This record gives sequence, C-alpha cells and structure tokens, in this order.
Amino acid sequence: MRKLSIVVPAYNEGPTIHLILDRIKAVELLNGVEKDVILVNDCSTDDTEQSILRYIEANKDLPLTYIKHEVNKGKGAALHTGIAKATGDYLIIQDADLEYDPEEYNLLISTVNRSGADVVFGSRFMGGHPHRILFFWHSFGNKFLTFLSNMFSNLNLTDMETCYKMFRTPIIQSLDLKEKRFGFEPEVTMKVARIPNVKVYEVGISYFGRTYAEGKKIGWRDGFRAIYCILKYGLFK
Repeated sequence: MRKLSIVVPAYNEGPTIHLILDRIKAVELLNGVEKDVILVNDCSTDDTEQSILRYIEANKDLPLTYIKHEVNKGKGAALHTGIAKATGDYLIIQDADLEYDPEEYNLLISTVNRSGADVVFGSRFMGGHPHRILFFWHSFGNKFLTFLSNMFSNLNLTDMETCYKMFRTPIIQSLDLKEKRFGFEPEVTMKVARIPNVKVYEVGISYFGRTYAEGKKIGWRDGFRAIYCILKYGLFK
C-alpha cells in the first residue's frame, strides 16, 4: 500500500471537526503510506464549513480535498461522493466525531500487509482495546444487526455496523451503492460478500462513543432501515 484515502463525511460537526482532522494529520502511517483526505460536508447548518475552511488555510501541508453538498443528502450519499474521489490504493471511512481513533488505522493497515486482505473491518467487540460503556439496547441492536447480516452474507463478523472499514479502492468503487443514509453499512457488507474470492478480515479497535446529548445522530429508525437493507440486499442481487 502506497496511499490511503480517508473519507470523512461531516454534518453539523463544527465544534469538533478540527479535532478529528488534527488526529488524522498527526498519525504516522506504517511504511510511509501517504494520506489522501477527502472531507464531504453534507450541507451542514452550523459553522462546520467555516471551521473546515479555517483548518485548510492553517494546515496546507495536509493533503485534503473539500467537497460540499448543496443540499443535505445523508451520510451514505456523502460517502458515495468521497469514495468516487478516492485515489489511494486502499480507502477507510472516518466519522467526523471523536468516537474512533485514527491512530488505529495502522491496525488495519498491518492486517492488509500480513494477509493481502481486500476488506478489513475494525471491530469494537473483539480484542483488548478500550471502549466506552454506554447503552445496553444500542449494543444489543448492533449485535443483532450483525447476526442478521451474517445470516445473509455468510460472513462471520462481530461488528458489521462499525465505521472503520478499509477497502481496496477499486473494489469499493466498483460497487453500485444506493443507500443514502445509515443503510450504507449493511448494503456495502452484503455487496462485498458477493464478490468472488474476496478476502475479508476483522481486527479489534477502540471505541469512544458519544451520547445523544454529545451529538450522536443514529437512532432507532436507522436500526429498522438497517434490517430492511439486510433483507433487501441479502435476498436480492
């Protein structure tokens, strides 16, 4: 791997967007891998854009492509935009909040280096890495969705809903992705699982979750959409 594309969808993350960009900038990737940061602002209504533009002006040494949606389309749509612009050998998704630590990109990169993986999932539910204790029903819902996803994809994942998914870029760019909101996770998992001879790995990562008061956006309606997407993309090609 020579270059890693880092796709960051952002919506109303004005207070923290500079913090996650600082962490992305600070991490030193294994074997001198270059970074290709693609930040997609999904028509935020707060000061996210002003924060991003100030950051770009002050950090011109960070290779960052900034794209703004003129209307709000959803997280999945922001990811579609970022994926299409990626130029790295591999691509990873990074939420704009502080729930996932960019220092752990190297856990996924080292898995690629050792195994030649096409896709690596970063699991919050395996290994000895720290994770914040929050909501029982949220955790239960994640595990249920992963179980249901595994039934239809014939994978054996522990965390299908994780943000940290690293893809060989030509693979993710070859998929015809449709879901514009949080249905992205089950859709991409189902479609990756159908690729002949695809090599999927999983590695434990940390998780520093937010409460809803702290800005978490996913809710129970998104859980039902995920079930619908698992059934839709699991039963029909």
